Amino acid sequence: MGLSFRLDGKNALVTGASRGLGQAMACALAEAGADVVCASSLPGGSDETADRIRRLGRLAWQVHADLSDSTAVASMARAAQEHTGRIDILVNNAGTIRRHPATDYPRDDWEHVIETNLNAVFDLCKHFGRRMVERRTGKIINVASLLSFSGGITVPAYTASKHAVAGLTKALANEWAVHNVQVNAIAPGYFRTDNTQALQDDPERSGAISARIPAGRWGDPEDLGGAIVFLASDASNYVNGHVLVVDGGWMAR
Repeated sequence: MGLSFRLDGKNALVTGASRGLGQAMACALAEAGADVVCASSLPGGSDETADRIRRLGRLAWQVHADLSDSTAVASMARAAQEHTGRIDILVNNAGTIRRHPATDYPRDDWEHVIETNLNAVFDLCKHFGRRMVERRTGKIINVASLLSFSGGITVPAYTASKHAVAGLTKALANEWAVHNVQVNAIAPGYFRTDNTQALQDDPERSGAISARIPAGRWGDPEDLGGAIVFLASDASNYVNGHVLVVDGGWMAR
């Protein structure tokens, strides 16, 4: 059929690569042949991920930044570029969440979430997208959320940011698809990670969530591997501005 899911010779940058979904996506890209820059919030934060990638026979580098700091984001982008020479695949996975009732939501928390989840995503898309447009090739995968489609409770900043990430993905695809740069997003459902441990440990909430998932289980981080490799590979060259939900069927219920 001529479809290629291989990523040999490609360089990827994955933010939030220290653990959970980011770690799983970084390793999946490496398994498909990519060399990977692993970004985290702290120096050495992606040691484990980088070690896993090297054990797969691929190159791995580490960069770090507080994504709520635009100066740090710019410095991290330059470092990733210097390590690799070019970034072919950008995965904007890192994000944060702050929970408060909307009536009492602190402005500082609002700004921190928007800076981290939206502004940093746009800054990185802009930095690497410009170069991809010039080369007329590239893949950008943003990580959206089920809260790109619904409202949630006590997470107005997170919900606003993830709705915006879905919209930004479509806006960039509209401009860059003609230059052979595909911009898409993945919206993960409920996955077993450190971030959802409190939900997993709550029998009532966990049971209610599981009951709604047609697949009958929460996702494991490795369940994102196929989706990320597809969107990063030539197999998705005619996929533009799409938000791919990977949720075991939650949204279909």
